[in-house]
Amino acid sequence: MKRRIGNAPGRQEKQEAGNPLFYRFCPPFVTRQSILRDMEALPPRTVKEDKFYIGFFQETKLMAVMDLILNYPDTQTAFLGFFMMRPCEQGKGIGSKITEECFACLWSGKYRFVRLAYAKGNPQSEAFWKKNGFTETGTEKDCGNYTAVVMERELQDSKK
Repeated sequence: MKRRIGNAPGRQEKQEAGNPLFYRFCPPFVTRQSILRDMEALPPRTVKEDKFYIGFFQETKLMAVMDLILNYPDTQTAFLGFFMMRPCEQGKGIGSKITEECFACLWSGKYRFVRLAYAKGNPQSEAFWKKNGFTETGTEKDCGNYTAVVMERELQDSKK
């Protein structure tokens, strides 16, 4: 599967790669403008050079999108701001394979942890991340439209 970093996918591409269940728990629904804002959004104390908005393609079809932020919340941690698979490709192990490949690259560098948050109540997101070795940190954040549940995984555990 090819990985490409570039222009924002069009709304139709993101919708096709998207997940209606995700947007039920984490509104609002995606627009081209919201994608462009996501591509530029940075958490506190981070720099633009640490942000990667990555598209994973099979031929010319967008299969998954990942928002990866290095050095957040600290220099040993990478943060997944977003990861979404095309619905028709879910349940085939492709998403797990993509994230494992990414985590192996992070581990071979200087990163020991990956952190993320899912929208509380979204059973699909919770199950996927737990299946892939993440545990809840006990931290929740009110984001207005939803509550974010923070999860973390120690990367050295991926070698076991």
